[in-house]
Amino acid sequence: MRVAIGSDHAGYELKNQLLEWLKTQVDELNDLGTNSEESVDYPDFAHAVAGEVEKGNYDLGILICGTGIGVDMTANKHQGIRSALCWNKEVSKLAKSHNNANVICLPGRFITTETAKEILDTFLNTKFEGGRHNRRINKISC
Repeated sequence: MRVAIGSDHAGYELKNQLLEWLKTQVDELNDLGTNSEESVDYPDFAHAVAGEVEKGNYDLGILICGTGIGVDMTANKHQGIRSALCWNKEVSKLAKSHNNANVICLPGRFITTETAKEILDTFLNTKFEGGRHNRRINKISC
């Protein structure tokens, strides 16, 4: 599994706490920034990650900002991206199994590193159920 990850300054600390753990969970991990806590614009990193998933260069994307809302909204502007803001493992499971999410967004200021690992472990290891959910997913794109 190939995964791209990115964050803004508010998600930088959580992203860094997850990087080494994520490297043991996936085949390939590409950190697309940011690389400090200096203020940056979250859309730059959300577009970078979503764009790489959209092009097929990565299977999944992980985005982190303060609330997760900004990066989620930005990622969902890309065709073929189904981004989900997840704050617990149950939501993460449903995002993948029912919505076939290919980008997950985390609220860096509102969850712990352990919670983030639980969410990501669930996301990475849950399979899309297909079936009735395919019909619904096919109605998402404009």
